[in-house]
Amino acid sequence: MTAVVRKPSPAEVRLARAWFSRAVEPGRRAVFDLVTEVGPVEAARRMRAGEPAGAVASLAAARRGEDRAAADLAEALRFGARLVTPEDPEWPDEALRAMQVAFDRERGAVPRRQVELTPPLALWALGPLRVDEAFARAVAVVGSRSATPYGEHVAADLGHGLAGRGWTVVSGGAFGIDASAHRGALAAGGPTVAVVAGGLREPYPQAHGGLFRRIGRDGLLLSEFPPDATPQRHRFLVRNRLVAALTAGTVVVEAGLRSGALATARQALRMGRRVLAVPGPVTSGESAGVHDLLRSDPEVTLVTRAADVLEEVGALGDDLADRRRAPTDARDRLEPLARQVLDGLPTAGVTTPDRIARSCGVPALDVLRALPGLEVLGFVEMTPAGWQLTSAARAGHRR
Repeated sequence: MTAVVRKPSPAEVRLARAWFSRAVEPGRRAVFDLVTEVGPVEAARRMRAGEPAGAVASLAAARRGEDRAAADLAEALRFGARLVTPEDPEWPDEALRAMQVAFDRERGAVPRRQVELTPPLALWALGPLRVDEAFARAVAVVGSRSATPYGEHVAADLGHGLAGRGWTVVSGGAFGIDASAHRGALAAGGPTVAVVAGGLREPYPQAHGGLFRRIGRDGLLLSEFPPDATPQRHRFLVRNRLVAALTAGTVVVEAGLRSGALATARQALRMGRRVLAVPGPVTSGESAGVHDLLRSDPEVTLVTRAADVLEEVGALGDDLADRRRAPTDARDRLEPLARQVLDGLPTAGVTTPDRIARSCGVPALDVLRALPGLEVLGFVEMTPAGWQLTSAARAGHRR
């Protein structure tokens, strides 16, 4: 007689995934594979019992006896957060598809010294936005923590422009570029998401408490770590892969040669996502990494405004940027001969047609034919002493 295998309840699945968020650091390929193979409840049971051998067992060895899943879920509920799992309707399947493809492609051949592009097992969320809807049209804006006023201005302008067009602005909530991008989006009344490298109870940095409260009220705070988790250096690198994965493109605004923003950009490239970069002053060390990225990788696109970004990541034909044109000059509408005659007049004083002809190298008869037309257009005027430029033409000549 075949034994009937009981299907775990939704509550058991949620508890198992909450347990994994504390027991194992996110982004571990071996754990993800085990959960995919046997399901989260059975995978958690095996890891608690120390059954898996090799790498899987060692990943949970330090914390497998610590079960605070129910307490973590209760604590999250107390301050308004929730655990979102792949079993939930708001799980961002579409946004994470590129990450899953890259994960499968790199199986057994992860680039050396780089973070594995392992999909998340669960996400802690705080805010009114549904996770899937937040990332349906999303762009990451990342960059240096020690940003210059130039970088902060550009990031805020990009955040405002993108959010104003209904795109979610995603960043990490850090000082500098991240915070400027979030504030720009909030100022536009648009959606923004902060993906943090610690718990949501007191997101890091604590100095941004006011900003995080506003994002949690109007947008979304997101983390793979349990509510009380502290930010650690390696967790920022793991967090960055989510920022790159969940967005259609990553914009780098100011980044030194060792900036974590460059790691985010390279992770995005590994997933086939668009990477865009804003150039800065060539004398600025905060833009050196951006310039190196633009110079070394042909897949990185230079952008300077929100319209440029949306042309790269938006829907074909729907988000084309308007073509930038130089300011028009009335002289541009003149025929070449008329422009040459006009150049023959002195910037001050009066002159005669013969002198104009000698000055610009045009026959005197052609000068006589061109001057009346230039007078009608307001470029020159005739006086008793000869011809001269009008005041408007002199001003244009000085420019």
